[in-house]
Amino acid sequence: MSFNTPIWDDGRWPGLPGLDADVETDACVIGLGGSGLTCVSELLAMGRRVIGIEAGQVGGGAAGRNAGFLRAGTAEFYHDAITTTGHRRALRIYEMTLEELHRISEQVKGGVRFVGSLRLAMSEEEHIDCARQREAMRDDGLPVKNYNGPLGQGIFIPGDASFNPLARCRALAYRVMRDGAFLFENTRALRFMGDEVSTPRGRIKCQRVVVSVDGGLETLVPELADRVRTARLQMLGTAPTREVELVCPVSARYGFDFWQQLPDGSLAVGGGRDRAMDAEWTASSEPTASVQEYLDGIVRDTLKVSAPITHRWAASVSYTKTGLPVLTEVRPGLWVTGGYSGTGNLLGAICARAAARAAFGEPTELATLLAQP
Repeated sequence: MSFNTPIWDDGRWPGLPGLDADVETDACVIGLGGSGLTCVSELLAMGRRVIGIEAGQVGGGAAGRNAGFLRAGTAEFYHDAITTTGHRRALRIYEMTLEELHRISEQVKGGVRFVGSLRLAMSEEEHIDCARQREAMRDDGLPVKNYNGPLGQGIFIPGDASFNPLARCRALAYRVMRDGAFLFENTRALRFMGDEVSTPRGRIKCQRVVVSVDGGLETLVPELADRVRTARLQMLGTAPTREVELVCPVSARYGFDFWQQLPDGSLAVGGGRDRAMDAEWTASSEPTASVQEYLDGIVRDTLKVSAPITHRWAASVSYTKTGLPVLTEVRPGLWVTGGYSGTGNLLGAICARAAARAAFGEPTELATLLAQP
């Protein structure tokens, strides 16, 4: 049993050195998950010198410990996003995340599986809600189909995909280092402003700083304490099995539960946060017995799988009150992005691109959309 190691980790990452000297650069990116590395990549494309630092390992946070879903749009279902954020904004963000999905596919050749995703209705109420989502998507020309099959009823969204999120982070890290970025692991940002970052063994002098961290964001950047809140998401993995054949990622119970089958047949299963909601509002990323037992029930009772449980793990993510991510300048020259509410694989990437541009004074469509009241 691998405790608190995600099923995605093949143990082959060699690690990177920590920063141990004072350095100068154009931009410093704090956080080397999917969004932080995307920010580094965008800054390089802009012709900037970049240093990226990570308190742990590349992809060691939620970016490398999530369910591997590439689901377009914001954290809310499309019809809900229209209601809460406005029609034009919901549609355009949906379109931008779809565009980003194809960029990620180019970054990780052969690593993205364009298999769509399935939302199951676990009650009559949820069945009605699925119908509302389907109609809203159809009205705007977004691909969606009814689903009535062996897993139950719901909707199938052909435009979604899946991948190994940790493999993506590591591939992107190699790519940006090849292109000239300097990345440092086990290098915690102790203090930072828009022109300097202090770490335990060195200072980084720079023109701009971008914080691209999700879980624990309100602790790292106290100015955001009234906008974001950290929660724990828990998962488990099984040994390869053919007791069930899942062709695409699945979500159920309004997205509180989710699972997918990997190419080797193993299952990655997560959810149950609402079963212990008060306890799961925490920065701890240690799995708990109560939620893990609930996930066992999904494997044994819902999916009817008897394969051994091989992995149990958890990750910290930050949620916002609006469901929209944070993309803001909190101090002069210091930009922050995060608060992806559990759906950061695509949303985090488009926010990171916008943050890189905004940090150096370039307007972007996404920053304008997110700034709307």
